[in-house]
Amino acid sequence: MNELHIWRHPKPVGAAGRCLGRTDLPVDPRKARRLAHRIRQHARRHGLPREILTSPLRRGCDVGRWLRRWGWTHRIEPGLIELDFGSWDGRPWREIAWAEVAAWEADFAGHAPGGGESLDRLRERVAGVLMRLAAADRPVLAVGHAGWMNALALHGRPGSPTAADWPAPPRHGAIRVAILL
Repeated sequence: MNELHIWRHPKPVGAAGRCLGRTDLPVDPRKARRLAHRIRQHARRHGLPREILTSPLRRGCDVGRWLRRWGWTHRIEPGLIELDFGSWDGRPWREIAWAEVAAWEADFAGHAPGGGESLDRLRERVAGVLMRLAAADRPVLAVGHAGWMNALALHGRPGSPTAADWPAPPRHGAIRVAILL
């Protein structure tokens, strides 16, 4: 069965209290290596290919670089990048006007926070990546982001999600497995 095995990247350095989408923060190299080791063990245990796709951001790429050092193929998949928060990106949440956050909550799926990317657009991007991966007709291992993984969790559900529908973010280093149809 073709599946997507996707892990959330390690916790980035300096992310606490910030709206973090495409801001490219580093991760502790030990944490990147630790997650790479867990992915390698998972692949061995389940007979999965020694190939990893990552987001272009360092918090995913650094894990892929460790795996490449160990003989894996590392490919960057631009479609795995996190939600674009536009002008909010990288800013402390306390500096973002409450009225802007309220506007997003009022149209949670359709509004583009900070003028960036809406959740509906993210869900379309996730669907496109899943179609490309399914066409490859093999299991896929990847390192991505919380927003992407949450959109994956809601993939195939009709309608647009509300703030109440949106899952809590997976913890750093957590895995989700999805069937590629």
